[in-house]
Amino acid sequence: MREARTAGPAARRLEAVAGGSSSDTQNKTGSGRLARTARVGGHALRAFPVFVGRRIRRATTAEGAGESGLSKLIELHAVHSAGDMLITMALASTIFFSVPTAEARGRVALYLAITMAPFILLAPVIGPLLDRVPHGRRAAMAAALLARGVLALVIAGAVAGGGLALYPAALGVLVCSKAYNIVRAAVVPRLLPSRVSLVKANARITLTGLISAGAAAPVGLALGALGSRWPLYAACAVTVTGAFLSFRLPGQVDLARGERTYHLAELRETRAALARERDDGARGGLLRAPGSSVAKALLANASLRALSGFLLFFMAFLLRTESLPGLSAAFSLGLVGLAAGAGNAAGNLLGSWLRDRAPELILLTMLLTALTVTTAAAVAYSAVTVVAVCAVAGICQAMGKLSLDAMIQRDVPEVVRTSAFARSETAVQMSWVVGGAIGISLPLDGTLGMAVAAVLVLVGTVLATRGLLSAARRGTPHPRVR
Repeated sequence: MREARTAGPAARRLEAVAGGSSSDTQNKTGSGRLARTARVGGHALRAFPVFVGRRIRRATTAEGAGESGLSKLIELHAVHSAGDMLITMALASTIFFSVPTAEARGRVALYLAITMAPFILLAPVIGPLLDRVPHGRRAAMAAALLARGVLALVIAGAVAGGGLALYPAALGVLVCSKAYNIVRAAVVPRLLPSRVSLVKANARITLTGLISAGAAAPVGLALGALGSRWPLYAACAVTVTGAFLSFRLPGQVDLARGERTYHLAELRETRAALARERDDGARGGLLRAPGSSVAKALLANASLRALSGFLLFFMAFLLRTESLPGLSAAFSLGLVGLAAGAGNAAGNLLGSWLRDRAPELILLTMLLTALTVTTAAAVAYSAVTVVAVCAVAGICQAMGKLSLDAMIQRDVPEVVRTSAFARSETAVQMSWVVGGAIGISLPLDGTLGMAVAAVLVLVGTVLATRGLLSAARRGTPHPRVR
C-alpha cells in the first residue's frame, strides 16, 4: 500500500515530464526545420566556392601546366588582374580618369597624352634594366606588385586629403603594372609545357586575368559604397599577396649561376651587334634583330591597335550627337561598348582553344577579317555593320596581341627579350594613341569614320602581309630555353 502511494506521485511526475517534452517538441518543430535549412544553406555556400576553385585549378593545370609551373604564373596573373581592377575602379571616381565625352576634345587629347607617360620610361629604361637581372625575375615581379600596393595606399591618402600625390602615384601604378607584364611575358617560354603552344599559353594567362578582373569588379563596387579609399586598401592587400606568390614560381624562371655568366656575355655581344647595325644605318633595332617576322607582326598589331583606339573615341563622340540607324543614342553606345568588350573576351577565349598553329597565319587572318568587316561597314553603314566592326576589332586586337607575344617569345633571344617586350608594348600603345587622336579630330560622320577605319587596317595589311606569309612558309622552331 505504501509502495503504491509512493509510486503514484512518481508516475505522475514522469507523465508530467513526458507531456512537457512532447509539448516542447511540438513547439520546437518549426525552429528545428529552420536550423536544418540554415545548415543546408551554409553547406551549399561553402561547397560552391570549393567547386569553383577546383574547376579553376583543373583548368589552370591542364595539359601539363601544373607540372611545368605555368599554372602558378596563371594564378599569379589572376591576383595581379584583381588588384588592377580594384585600383582602376578607385581611380575611376577621381578627376584623374574622369574624362567624360561631353567635355572638350582637348581634355580627351590630354588623357591620350597621359596614357603615354609610363611608356616614356618603359622602353629605354625599364626594359634594358630588366634584361640585366634575369636571375631575379621573380624578385622583379614581386617588387612591381609590392610597389603597386604601396602606391595604392598613397593614392588612398591623396583621395582622402586631396593631395597632389594622386597624379604621380597613379602614373607609378601604371609603370609598375607594365613592368610586371613585360617580365611575365618574358618568362612564359621557360614554363611552357610541351603540349601547349605559346599562343594558347598567352591566351590562357590573359583569359584568367579577365575572369579575375570581372570577379573583382563587384567587390570593388561594394567597397566603393563604403568609401572611396576602401577599394584601394583591398588593392594593397591583393597586390602584396601577389608579391609573396611571385616566389612560388619555379626556380627555372630565374637564370641559374652558370647561365648568368653566359647570359651577360651574350647580352654584351648582342648589344654590340645592334650598335653596329645602327651605325650602319640599319633600322628596326631589337625587334628586327632576329628577323623581319617580328617587325611585321608589330606593324600588323600597330594597325589593329590603332583601329581599336580610333573606334573607342570616334564612336564615343559620334554616338553623343547621333545614334545608330534605328536605335536610341544611349542604347547605341551601350551596344557598341558591349560588342567591343565581348569581342575582346572572345578573342582570348578563342586563343586558349586554338591548337598549335603558326602565329603568323593567325595574325594575317585577323588583318584580313578586320579589313573585310570595316570595308563592309564603310560601304553599307548600319547598326549591324558598326556593331560587327566593334566586335571584330575586339577579337582581332586580342588575337593579334597573343600572336605578337608568341613570336617575340619564340624568335627573340632571351638576352634581349624583356627589352623587346618593352618596345613592343610602347609601339602598340603609341598606335592606340594615334588612332584615338585621329578619332577625336575627324568630322563626326559614320560612313567617313568606317572608311578611315578600313584605311588604318589596310595600311597594316599592305605592310605586313608579305613578311608574315614568308615567315609562315619557312616555319619556325619551337622556342629554345637555355
